[in-house]
Amino acid sequence: MAIGTYLALAIREKPKPTEARFLLFLGGRIVENQNNVCGSILVVKFGGSSLANGEKISNAVKAVVKELGKGSRIAVVVSAMGKTTDFLLKAVEEAVNCDKIVCSVDVDDVLAMGERTSARIFSAALKASGVRCRYFDPADPDWPIITSDVSMNADPILEICDERICKHVLPLLDEGLVVVVPGFVGKTLDGKITTMGRGGSDITAFVLARALKAKQVILVTDVDGIMTADPKLVKSARKIPQIDVSSLIGLASSSQKFLQKKALRYKEDWMDVKVINHTHCDLDMEGTVIKGSLTRNVASVDFPEAIASITIVGKGLSQSPEILHQVIQKLKSAEVQLLGFSANYDSLIMYVPESMLDKILEPLHSVVHDNPEAVAMAVRKNLSLIKIKKAGLEETPGVLGSLAKSLSMEGINIYGLFTVASGIHVFVDRARVEEALMVIRKALEEIMEAC
Repeated sequence: MAIGTYLALAIREKPKPTEARFLLFLGGRIVENQNNVCGSILVVKFGGSSLANGEKISNAVKAVVKELGKGSRIAVVVSAMGKTTDFLLKAVEEAVNCDKIVCSVDVDDVLAMGERTSARIFSAALKASGVRCRYFDPADPDWPIITSDVSMNADPILEICDERICKHVLPLLDEGLVVVVPGFVGKTLDGKITTMGRGGSDITAFVLARALKAKQVILVTDVDGIMTADPKLVKSARKIPQIDVSSLIGLASSSQKFLQKKALRYKEDWMDVKVINHTHCDLDMEGTVIKGSLTRNVASVDFPEAIASITIVGKGLSQSPEILHQVIQKLKSAEVQLLGFSANYDSLIMYVPESMLDKILEPLHSVVHDNPEAVAMAVRKNLSLIKIKKAGLEETPGVLGSLAKSLSMEGINIYGLFTVASGIHVFVDRARVEEALMVIRKALEEIMEAC
C-alpha cells in the first residue's frame, strides 16, 4: 500500500478552549477523535528498521493516528530509513581518496540528511492522513536541539534544549499538532550542523521527553523488547517485561540491540521508556519497560561499614566445583552479604562486611581443612568499596591503567579490583577512602575530557 492511500480527512469544528475535535475516516469507517490538548504527552521514536520503506512508514503513521484518537499529544522522533546512515558514511569514505582529508563537519552535514529526509516523508504521510503536523529541520531558526560542536559525537546542551523545546515545540503540541523531529541531528549555537553518534535518535527522544515532561517514551524497533538472552544464540530466550537501567547497562557487551548506552545518560528517573516491535502497528503493544536512571555520582562509596577480605589459597581451587559449592553454601548458611568474589587457579577471595567475620571464619576454615587442594586462609580488615559506574565505561581505553596510576601516585594501594559491565569496583584502605574517592573522580574527569 502506498503512503497515504488510507486517506483520513479531518472535518473540523471550531475547537473548544480545551480540546480539538476530529472526525477521521480510516479504513472505511469514521472514528471520532477527542484530541484533548490537556492530554498526556508521548514521545515516540521510530528506529531505522521501522521506517525502512514506504509500507513501514505508512504503518508507523497508522500507529500514530490510532494513538491520537485516544487524546494523546505526540512528538515523533525519526531515524534515517533502514541503513541510510551506513550507506551515506560508506559513500563519503569511498568518494574521498585515502590521501585526502574530509572535514568532519562535512560528514556531519551529509549524515544528517538521512534523518532530515525521514522527517519530511513522515510529515507528508501524516498530512495525507489528515493529521496536522509540523516537522523541524536544523535549518529552521526555531530548531530545538542545540549541541556542543564536537563533530560526529556532539552532546546536547540540556539547558538550552529545554528552553527551546518549551518555547517552540510544546505550544504546537498544545494546539493538537503532531511534531516530527529528526533524531541524531543537532546544531551549534553558531548554526553548524552536528550529529550525536550512535544512539543519537534515542538521545533526541529523551531530551524532548525531559523538557516536555512526557508521560512515556516509546522506542519502536525491530524486536519485541529486551530479551533474557540473545535469541540468535539462545532459543529459549524470552522477553523481559520490565528492567531497570542499572541491569540494562550490565548487558553492555551483549550482541542484543536495544538502546545505545550513551543515550541512557539522558534518561531521567521519572521517565517511563517502553521498547516495542514495529510489526504490530500499535503503540499500546506490550514490550519491555525500562525504569530508573543512571546515578549522577560516577564514583561513590557503596558500603558504609568496614569490609574484610578472606583469601583461601591452594592449587586448582577454581577448577574444583566442589570447593566453590562448599564456599558458597557456607556464606549462604551464615547469611553473609557477599560484596565481591574472585577466583583464579590458586586462590579464592571473598569480600564481606567485617562485622560478619565471627559468623563465617570457622565455617570457611572447615572448607580448607576438609579439602587437600586448599592450603590456608588469610584475612585483611579495614577495607572500603568504591563503585564506579558510567554507561560506556568499558569501551573507554585505558581506564583501569589510569585509575591505578592515579592512586599509585598518591600512595594508595588497591586491595581488590573488579570490572562489571559498565562499572568498576575498587577496594582500598578504609582510612584513605575519601582521599581515594577524590583521586578517582579527578582521574575520571581527565579520562572523559581526553575522549
